[in-house]
Amino acid sequence: MTIEGNEIVLSHAKLWPTAAICVPTTAGGSAEGNSNMTFREGSRMERGRVSVGGSGGGGRGGKLALGGGAGGLIIIVIALLFGGDPGSILNQISGGDSSAGQVDSGTSGTLECEVADANSSVDCRIGFTASSLDTVWESQLQAQTGVAYVQPPVREFSGSIDTGCGNATSAVGPFYCPADSTAYFDTSFFQVLVDQFGSSGGPLAQEYVVAHEIGHHIQNQLGDIGRAQSDPQGPESGGVRVELQADCYAGIWAHYASDTVDPDTGVAFLEPLTSTDIDDALSAASSVGDDRIQQASTGRVNPEGWTHGSSAQRQKWFTAGYETGQVAACDTFSARDLDNP
Repeated sequence: MTIEGNEIVLSHAKLWPTAAICVPTTAGGSAEGNSNMTFREGSRMERGRVSVGGSGGGGRGGKLALGGGAGGLIIIVIALLFGGDPGSILNQISGGDSSAGQVDSGTSGTLECEVADANSSVDCRIGFTASSLDTVWESQLQAQTGVAYVQPPVREFSGSIDTGCGNATSAVGPFYCPADSTAYFDTSFFQVLVDQFGSSGGPLAQEYVVAHEIGHHIQNQLGDIGRAQSDPQGPESGGVRVELQADCYAGIWAHYASDTVDPDTGVAFLEPLTSTDIDDALSAASSVGDDRIQQASTGRVNPEGWTHGSSAQRQKWFTAGYETGQVAACDTFSARDLDNP
């Protein structure tokens, strides 16, 4: 989100309903230790690229614990701008306890991984995916839009962490904070994605999530992420269009990831993607569609409550980015029919 001055007016986060939903796992598997290889021998993660533990950007107005709400919400913390009590808003989301779920994030450090680690460990897979995303967007963003790519910080945490958007707990799921331009990941989410949302446990399912969050950073750089603020909810809303565009940007990364050579190593990060890999990514996109989450949690679908788009829409916009590799193909804001990119 583009933030005027220094006030935090929006925390762009997904509140995944980890307790209220149980979706049968169809593709399934374990998020940790999946043996499918996706990163090539010779590829190398940038040293210090991913921070682990500690505190993030340190938001104003005290710690704000975001967690325990309905799926896929964008929380507009208006209280911070108008002088109200942000805790009262967060209490409604977290069931009355704005400090629920907070644990020590651990000692700060950086993640150091080899390619074998990235092909077997979720934390290292996030790191290698971040470096792959850097390589792709450094090549494509300026070439296609004239805007030079700026690497966003990437942080892994456990339990809770201070960010430029306030204090976030694991219940939020992966998120991007526009206030500190940082993508945050608690790796336990990926097993939740399999166990409770029915996603595939394949590597590209996890890499899609990372690419989606970095997609929000691309929106931040291009000045588009703020479009969700004034129109956050509904089937044609700015909020849905922002999320579908981030899915499309994730598809652009997948389009180039096995061909774009890292200039430091002379090797592209990913092995050529197979149909199974793409199915894994589409499975993850489908599993977090608003309609699927609503049906599982309430037994009905209410498009007026959508903030991220339907399962089919999320798959279609990812596919649009993957098949074209073009930022222009991801213009959800001009799309007359979000069902047909």
